[in-house]
Amino acid sequence: MAVRVRGLDEPALNLTPMIDVVFLLIIFFMVGSRFTDDERQLDIRLPTTAETLTLTSLPDPLTVSVDLEGGITLDGETVSAEQLEQRLAAARANYAGQAVVVRGDRGAAYQRLVDALAICRKAKIENISLALTMTGGERADTE
Repeated sequence: MAVRVRGLDEPALNLTPMIDVVFLLIIFFMVGSRFTDDERQLDIRLPTTAETLTLTSLPDPLTVSVDLEGGITLDGETVSAEQLEQRLAAARANYAGQAVVVRGDRGAAYQRLVDALAICRKAKIENISLALTMTGGERADTE
């Protein structure tokens, strides 16, 4: 009895989906180019302005630190409570969504940290975060 060995099927490449996508892209670009031609035919002079605003990224969060003795620093500069409130109010005037990160020494009096938070609220800062150190040494900001 003769055993018939069937040959391996050759892989086939189905091009139908790729051709469909190409035709859809051709139609899309044809329709899109038609709209731009219509826009060019209109005689419109766009308004101008003398004042231009620059596109800038969001300002960095300000860092308020309370040290072991209760001293307050703003971005590394020692300030009084009144100066802190003035500078935070000025920063909020420049950008209403100004963020502030409050860092407190673990040995500092809790009242000093609460006072710093109250100053932030008095300056109408709404985006306040507390900086914490996790047990693994990672830093986490929480609101």
